[in-house]
Amino acid sequence: MRITDLYNSKKTVFSLEIFPPKKEASGSPESIYHTVEKLAASKPDFISVTYGAGGNLVDNATCEIAASIKKNFGIEAMAHLTCVNSGRDEVREMIRRYKAADIENVLVLRGDIIEGSEVHSDFSHANELAIEVHRNSDITILGACYPEGHYESEDLHSDIQNLKYKIGAGVGALITQLFFDNALFYDFIGQAKGAGIAVPIAAGIMPIVSKRQIEKTVALSGASLPHSFTGMIGRCENHPDELRRAGIDYAIRQIRDLIEHGADGIHLYTMNNPDVSLAVYEGIADLL
Repeated sequence: MRITDLYNSKKTVFSLEIFPPKKEASGSPESIYHTVEKLAASKPDFISVTYGAGGNLVDNATCEIAASIKKNFGIEAMAHLTCVNSGRDEVREMIRRYKAADIENVLVLRGDIIEGSEVHSDFSHANELAIEVHRNSDITILGACYPEGHYESEDLHSDIQNLKYKIGAGVGALITQLFFDNALFYDFIGQAKGAGIAVPIAAGIMPIVSKRQIEKTVALSGASLPHSFTGMIGRCENHPDELRRAGIDYAIRQIRDLIEHGADGIHLYTMNNPDVSLAVYEGIADLL
């Protein structure tokens, strides 16, 4: 099923994101399937699979995992595709693999520039990657967006103008980077619509349940932290059980507000933690 059809047929699409297990933790993707089996209880409309560290074809399990989710679990899958570490031939090979595996949906991303890795010059931006996918397949293309603007953009207005290039390149729906302040999301949506962007935009939410996530994920994302969030951290950061409960509760309240305000979709960054994801789902299931 094409994910754009889901957004056009449901009031709120609920989706999850997982990542392939790191090679040093497991020599095969098998360890992720127990996680997917648990996550299936939340009845996601689709599950997306990231492209793996480094974004190259070597040991890349994204296609295999996405195909298994669709075939063995009966859940629609979306595979990520990045281009910063891949040349045109590698990208075309990955598109071929996705087509052969009956993957109908791809999220196109430039990808992060990793220190010490080769940066290819064939693609500079995600819209160029979207054009390549469109030229070589009939795969449905989704893209990323940033409620506070991409860190390389001059400002949010410029970033939204750049988003229009993605739409023109064939991107049919957008998923945001994680954020913690819904007011920023609503402002972004208003500006995007004002600029003529009419595709569905799903809100990307990550429950913060550990001090390590605060130190790494939150810091790296550059997301603004509202008072309600920093207050929670201040109260609980040295009490792991309390922080876990508070983080889940914050995500539930954030998502409920988004759904009640008409968000096209909720995309939950699971961090491969089914217990946290299911706890969040239980707190929002009545609205889905």
